[in-house]
Amino acid sequence: MLLRRRLRNAMLLTLVVSTLVAAAISWYVAGNLLAPNKSDVGTIPPGMSGTSITLVTESGIKVRGWHIPSADSTATVILLHPIRGNRRTMLGRAAMLNRVGYSTLLIDLPSHGESEGEMITAGWLERHAVSAAVKLIKEDDPAHRVAIVGWSLGGAAALFASPLDVDAIVIESVYSNVTEAVHNRVRMRVGWLHHVIAPCLTCQFFLRLGVTADELSPMDYVAAVDCPLLVLAGEMDEHTTLAESKELFDAAVEPKQLFVFQGAVHQDLHQYDSATYDEVVIAFLNSWLDR
Repeated sequence: MLLRRRLRNAMLLTLVVSTLVAAAISWYVAGNLLAPNKSDVGTIPPGMSGTSITLVTESGIKVRGWHIPSADSTATVILLHPIRGNRRTMLGRAAMLNRVGYSTLLIDLPSHGESEGEMITAGWLERHAVSAAVKLIKEDDPAHRVAIVGWSLGGAAALFASPLDVDAIVIESVYSNVTEAVHNRVRMRVGWLHHVIAPCLTCQFFLRLGVTADELSPMDYVAAVDCPLLVLAGEMDEHTTLAESKELFDAAVEPKQLFVFQGAVHQDLHQYDSATYDEVVIAFLNSWLDR
């Protein structure tokens, strides 16, 4: 009887300790995933000329960026980078757009590059930087046309900020909801254990951000986009599956367009196939920016 009680107590203690250790590990891992990714971005590369800008979001966060004009341009494209990137990540797109006559505005989203911020929030708080960028252009010239190209985190931020006073939006590899996004990423690393680990991570969003995982759903915001929308997706993307991209596309209102890069995973689609990317994106922007 005494031995049985000791075994039961030992098992209970082991369970409690294991639970506490698992909770501590998941808290640490989630903290690292949401940690800022700040860095010195440097200067505008040779061959491109522009000015450094500073935006202030409605929450008071300072956002750094570059405005790279194109002579006699009547439209500006705001370029929004993916998670753990910065404005330099979007320079290839900026060069392409400048070549065809578009001005560009590249920003470091909050908690990235040289912008302020204490935590990466899957696009939720980053949305305020998108709104501030649009406001900057419109205040300078209300008649100026504006488009957005947002890759992954940047695209999610644009959807969370919608509706926006813009003429066209391009989103690339944007997750449909954060719960599925976390499960996808954990599944790729530990297989079936994602059923256990992913919920330990997603349940922390409310504690850390004040918003639940269910609320972090671009799917619920895409219908608020009141301008033409182009959705770009990688056929073999396991982070944001093609099924998710199609689901996001289906939830959007017309006019809309979906383009799938055959064989592409969760990667820089412009680098993957620059010729096709340039053709599709330029044709879309020209159609809706009076070019």
